[in-house]
Amino acid sequence: MVIAIIAVLIGLLLPAVQKVREAAARMSCSNNLKQIGLAFHNIHDAQGYWPPWAADWATGVNPNPANAYGPQTQGHSPFTYILPYIEQGNIMQGSVNLGFSVIDQNNLIKNWGLVPVGMGGSVTIKTFVCPSAPTRAVDYEPYFATLTADKGPLPLGQTDYAVIRDIRGSFVTGNCAPASPSGNVGALGVISATGKGVLALGGGLTSGKIKITDMTDGTSNTLLMGEDAGRHQIYANGIPISPNAPGTAGWALNAAWADYNTYISIVGWGADGKTKDSGCNAINASNNGSLYSFHTAGVNAVRCDGSVSFLPTSTASSVLGALASKQGGEVFSNTN
Repeated sequence: MVIAIIAVLIGLLLPAVQKVREAAARMSCSNNLKQIGLAFHNIHDAQGYWPPWAADWATGVNPNPANAYGPQTQGHSPFTYILPYIEQGNIMQGSVNLGFSVIDQNNLIKNWGLVPVGMGGSVTIKTFVCPSAPTRAVDYEPYFATLTADKGPLPLGQTDYAVIRDIRGSFVTGNCAPASPSGNVGALGVISATGKGVLALGGGLTSGKIKITDMTDGTSNTLLMGEDAGRHQIYANGIPISPNAPGTAGWALNAAWADYNTYISIVGWGADGKTKDSGCNAINASNNGSLYSFHTAGVNAVRCDGSVSFLPTSTASSVLGALASKQGGEVFSNTN
């Protein structure tokens, strides 16, 4: 009888404990985004602009020693640039060279396949990880195996957050956000220029510099970054898609903080969370490059003024479109 009573009490207490844990995790996640937002403001104060969502060299960077993966042009992610502003400057000093491509052996794990931890983009940074998201490994072996001989797993540090790059054109033309500008070339999101930025040989930007003064909609009305949690595994409405091996519908490459292709486009999903451009479901429908979290009924997002808000799943698509554009001139209420 006593055992039965204890079992009943445990059954009653467990949901309450889980709610408390999730509330704490959501608060910790919000704090991460607050730190990231502050870091973006600090880097803006230091250099006069934010790093764009992506920037490339006009021609391949092939330093001495030569890049083992060829003359790559791809630059670094915005997360890399803010490392010194979140007390992770040691990574920049010891493991990352901004003058070399992110796809360079000098910026990857030394002796890949032999010592697969602790270098450059392989470092897991707590500030980039939401505690509500599943614990997982991020492995870029399938990609780098296409560039060179496959040396085995290539673990990179995960991120559950991503910058807002743009609004997908179909989100506007499909009447999800008809008052917002359309275009999916990177010209709309807060740290997007017309396409990618361009890097000088020394690593500095020659174009693609986005300033706070470019936020003509107002910094409090423009999203900077939000949650896009859980990848490589793809989820639809909270359910993991199978199979989830590389090359299947349940797996997506862009999951690392060092990868500038880890960004968010505002896009509408169908009711099943699997069909892109077939509805206006844009929050917690899919984590395939969209706003997605493992919180209940919404996602955390940081705005350009540094404030963090919780966007409910029920947020009107027109409001989401307005928040995603920096110069759309949309008239909206945050309570819509």
